[in-house]
Amino acid sequence: MATRSLLLRIRVLWELARYDLLFALRGWRGVRPTSGQKLHTSKLQRSSEDAGELSSVIAEAVRDVAPFYWKPVRCLQRSMITARMMRRHGIAAEVVIGYRPVPFFSHAWVEVGGRVVNDSPTYQMRLQVLERL
Repeated sequence: MATRSLLLRIRVLWELARYDLLFALRGWRGVRPTSGQKLHTSKLQRSSEDAGELSSVIAEAVRDVAPFYWKPVRCLQRSMITARMMRRHGIAAEVVIGYRPVPFFSHAWVEVGGRVVNDSPTYQMRLQVLERL
């Protein structure tokens, strides 16, 4: 189990670096799926019980690794990576970008089955949804 956990954390570091490279080369278009295209989702769909447990493990791995990355990891980068890794493991994860107009505030989080998995659920209640990816 420790080896699996280590490999997952190494994958998170790889995804953080990959995101930064794509964003540096192509901007938002490099990290955002094109219209009509979802991020890679495994053909294997997990049961809701398996998905709940695995989504927690993946969100925890991203949360554990982010402080050790060479630069600050913001909510959008953290959410895009979390969702990408969940989809790779057959979990139908969705990145949600929300905002509050006055005073302006924005935030991104990941939902699985309408439930926030990588952040506080209060964002879901207090912010208006701008986009779902």
